[in-house]
Amino acid sequence: MFSAGAESLLHQARDIRDEELQRFCSRVSKLLQEDLGPATVDALQRLFLIISATKYTRRLEKTCVDLLQATLSLSTYSEQIQVLCAAILREMSPSNTLTLSCDHTQNPHQLSLVASVLLAQGDRREEVRNVGQRIFTILESRQPEGPSLRPLLPVLSKVVGLAPGTFQEDQASLLSKRLVDWLRYARVQQGASHSGGFFSTPRARQPGPITEVDGAVASDFFTVLSMGQHFTEDQWLNVQAFSMLQTWLLLSSPESAGTPDAEDRSELEGSTLSVLSAASAGRQLLPQERLRKVAFEYCQRLIEQSNRRALRKGDSDLQKACLVEAVRVLDTVCRQDPSFLYRSLSCLKALHGQLGTDPGSERALLPLAQFFLNHGAAAAVDAEAIYQHLFSRLPLERFHSPMLAFELARFCRDNLALFDPHLLGLLKLSFPNLFKFLAWNSPPLTAEFVALLPALVDASTAVEMLHSLLDLPCLTAALDLQLRSSQMPSERPLWDTSLRTPGCLEAFRDPQFQPFFQHLLRTKASGSTERLIPLYQLLQPMASCARVAQCAQAVPTLLQAFFSAATQVADEALTNQLALLVLERSNTLYQVPQYEACVHRVLSSWFLVLCKQKPSLVLELARELLELVGSVSSIENRADMFTCVVWAIGEYLSVACDRRCTVELINKFFEALEALLFEVTQSRPSATMPRCPPQIITVLMTTLTKLASRSQDLIPRVSLFLSKMRTLGQSPATSSVHSEEDMEAIRTRATELRNLLKMPSVAQFVLSPSTEVCQPRYHCDTNTALPLALRTVTRLVEREAGLLPG
Repeated sequence: MFSAGAESLLHQARDIRDEELQRFCSRVSKLLQEDLGPATVDALQRLFLIISATKYTRRLEKTCVDLLQATLSLSTYSEQIQVLCAAILREMSPSNTLTLSCDHTQNPHQLSLVASVLLAQGDRREEVRNVGQRIFTILESRQPEGPSLRPLLPVLSKVVGLAPGTFQEDQASLLSKRLVDWLRYARVQQGASHSGGFFSTPRARQPGPITEVDGAVASDFFTVLSMGQHFTEDQWLNVQAFSMLQTWLLLSSPESAGTPDAEDRSELEGSTLSVLSAASAGRQLLPQERLRKVAFEYCQRLIEQSNRRALRKGDSDLQKACLVEAVRVLDTVCRQDPSFLYRSLSCLKALHGQLGTDPGSERALLPLAQFFLNHGAAAAVDAEAIYQHLFSRLPLERFHSPMLAFELARFCRDNLALFDPHLLGLLKLSFPNLFKFLAWNSPPLTAEFVALLPALVDASTAVEMLHSLLDLPCLTAALDLQLRSSQMPSERPLWDTSLRTPGCLEAFRDPQFQPFFQHLLRTKASGSTERLIPLYQLLQPMASCARVAQCAQAVPTLLQAFFSAATQVADEALTNQLALLVLERSNTLYQVPQYEACVHRVLSSWFLVLCKQKPSLVLELARELLELVGSVSSIENRADMFTCVVWAIGEYLSVACDRRCTVELINKFFEALEALLFEVTQSRPSATMPRCPPQIITVLMTTLTKLASRSQDLIPRVSLFLSKMRTLGQSPATSSVHSEEDMEAIRTRATELRNLLKMPSVAQFVLSPSTEVCQPRYHCDTNTALPLALRTVTRLVEREAGLLPG
């Protein structure tokens, strides 16, 4: 990020010890008392670097701090010196040693510096209120020929946002009046040039008129989109006033958009609003009402100016930014006074047709959609085309814009309560398109989509959405190819991985693979769950791309949010579909480094939740579960999923969970698990036989014991097998694979389970408890608690063993 020289300076600043810093502070104090020349500027710059280079606060000696405050408080010192003093004091804040005050500061520029330090203190001693009151005092007393107020407006905007309730009614009215003057009555002549020369003439130095962005002479009042070579003081104030207009309208109006009065008035007919508007025009407007009127006129003028073709790219970018802000201000004005609503509709309806023709203008689509979302019902306006553009074209064409991605996600999240059923249905159908934003910008958008997913999930979209979430890294790779395929070779960056793997781009254009890419890049939910296995191998060279890896890291978090929502709306049929999908997709994932392991942990944990929600799942998915546990490769490829499936079989394969459960089915699962356990414990690890973790061995033993407790004909087989497991360490197949600690854990579990099976009725009570036994009293009451039952069994088994001969 920094050059080598800058890095070196930062390291030196961080390595300075406290003793050296105190000596340097003494030198700075001496310079502030004697000389305020270049040496002082250099010393202050060095001091600022030292205290800002670390994340913790550096302590300065009191004399130095007092001199910095004194220098900042006196207007006789140079601007450069005071800016440096203010910067150093801000880095120290918040601090109990600062005694700075703005009560007697008259110069606006000096007050802005003092205020920046006071606001950094965090309002410990009502600094925010004091700064606001001082600024209003200067506003009230300032004469037209007085010093410029430009430095104070950014500070005032900050104070308004931090503590809007500290202003009195007359102060709010004063600021509204000033904003009206600055917005509406700035001169339309350019400012005079300050440069001159021997050949300059009075005629050449005469200021010219303000122009529009297309070069035409301005025919109306000055706005932020008015162009010129030099600007006057009131024109600069006009620009600053517009920058704080939205904040002030929101905070200063006694009628917020959500008040019942505003809502009642928004339901009035257009003719009634016209009457109200005409009635209000016949009386003296209050300052806040006058400000709304001027803000409305100003925004209409900005929308008109944004239709002009700018001569410079910078002016074109400014047009787009001003258009966004103008629509937001109009929305605020109409919420506070619905009489402006019908006058706004004509220009805003036409505005939608102009958006999208120029790259970058799409940002205005979001505030435009917000406007019609807030006022569409009252104005009886159908904004279907705007929402279709928002959810269909925008993600498709501008998925690579991080600003648009964040704003659209935030728009959807914040307005869910305002979406009617039709719009919410459109949003749900558009989730594949919205996921393009997520796939391309996953780190910053993960939290937004975690909040948005519950609104997108329902019975009709859940299965398709789960496929899409699991294929999200694959979508990122496909979007990367789509973006690169639309660029000329000379425009591709040097780090373009597709240049080193041209097969990916060739396959992207290959008609044979087009159906897979079209499904992955679809714009709406289709109900189709087409498998993309051919694409996984095809896009494997891109699995190591940074963007794909970042997306893969976000998927587990998104899956947690998805399942939390899906389990709330899932009926029995959807629960079956989700559980089956979890089993299938756990073995078919895009091979991104560390992606499979993270996803398997999430899928396995939620498979258990689905089984708990519907215990009969184990019976209904018996064929798929037998297929999974019947293969040793499942242990190597998806150990977490295998462990949870085996545990679920032992927990829920019983008549208590589903009366359709039969002894034959229990025996079938028992034989599959018994064969698997024998295979992993009696065979040496090899390329075809992976090492089996001890956790899986203990889960297999426990599940076999549970099944035997429900079909007592199996108890002798399990007991014999468990007795063999107690001699596990003597087997050459396992002694070289498992540590002594692991083998001890396996032997201990085998001994515990074998002891339980010696008393079948107690084993069934412990391993397959009824619903009643699972009640809290069986774990709280010392007379019925499960530990008591286990201790009783242990004593009985030990006593029986003591009576046996030899």
